[in-house]
Amino acid sequence: MIVGKAGCRLQYAVKRSGSAVGYCSLSIKCGTRDEAGFPEGTAHFTEHTIFKGTARRSASSINSYLDRLGGELNAYTTKEEIVIHSTVLKEDLGKALGLLMELATSPSFPCSEVETEKGVVIDEINSYKDSPSEEIYDRFEEMLFKGHPLGRRILGKSSDIRKITSEDLRQFTAERFIPSRMALAVVADVDEKKMEGNILRLVSRFFGDSPSPEPVPTTVYSKPVPCIFDKTIEKRNHEANAVFGGTAPSLYDGDARYPAALLANILGGPASNSLLNSELREKRGWVYNVETTYTQYADTGAFIISLGCDRANLEKCFRSIYRVVGKLQDAPLGEVRMKAARKQLLGQMAISSDNGETQCLSMGKSLLAYGRISTDQELRDRISSISAESIMNAARTILDPSRLSRLIFL
Repeated sequence: MIVGKAGCRLQYAVKRSGSAVGYCSLSIKCGTRDEAGFPEGTAHFTEHTIFKGTARRSASSINSYLDRLGGELNAYTTKEEIVIHSTVLKEDLGKALGLLMELATSPSFPCSEVETEKGVVIDEINSYKDSPSEEIYDRFEEMLFKGHPLGRRILGKSSDIRKITSEDLRQFTAERFIPSRMALAVVADVDEKKMEGNILRLVSRFFGDSPSPEPVPTTVYSKPVPCIFDKTIEKRNHEANAVFGGTAPSLYDGDARYPAALLANILGGPASNSLLNSELREKRGWVYNVETTYTQYADTGAFIISLGCDRANLEKCFRSIYRVVGKLQDAPLGEVRMKAARKQLLGQMAISSDNGETQCLSMGKSLLAYGRISTDQELRDRISSISAESIMNAARTILDPSRLSRLIFL
């Protein structure tokens, strides 16, 4: 793998794979939390509308450019980044990379297209209301981080989307889509040195070789003070949905984030033998799904346990969850169980990283967060060194009842 930084401060990484398919992504450190001075949902709406035209291409031209090659073009927004990415045959990587750069540097945001896209995004917002298991996550973080930029919803609210103008979008991208906030990643069966040269020439064409100015902070990354709450909202749904949890280690909380990640996997990871799945679904038959998610942000994290069940089983589910969590807090797991838990997480990560697209997106995120990409061996060593005591301490700290909040949709 080659990792570097262009003269304009844009970071890049190239990794050779054995696939005929090539993956490329452009990650921009500019998410929902960076919307200060703009309507809520501007970052996500920007992600939608950068495909609606550039200085030299129409929306239809953009949509069909890679389609004709059998490729794919997509994007997504998180609370801390916007990512544009593409999948093509490796011989078409140059075209895909050029299009990503063009979309990020010269979006035109035609007024007619912007107005049309508002309907699409508002429909997306409304569709969440029909999916309480998804809406409850947004509502929970909005309440947990109330008064802090992390409390903004990624999609925003319909009333805010209607306020966004083409001029807002031009200003938003002009101030935030700058090379020192960007990371370009490529995973493909290519000569790494040759691809690096192609990337540097491409970046020079779009940005020049002079260092770009350091970005003016649009968000002060101050650690949020979490709100503690226990709220029930009547939704009149057939199923009761619930989430509870609180803050957790951030991206930069050193060794603390690795035990937190393993704790989340032990409790409610994707495997059927996770503690909560075994207890609530396999043993009791009370839920169809229960999971634990751990999201890391620049200054904090969110550790959330979620489930959906019949109303009559909700309190029984909570009592069982508290009992399972209590056991993790009271005594360290045995070494046999710890060895199996570490191996399981390593296996899941290895399988995930075998996907070229996942690998490409992860590389871009790592470059933006740390300016480097950890090797597979470094990650293995980190996870293999997690002790039973650190899992117990993470459970005691993160899941301390005095720090937990709860939200229920009935």
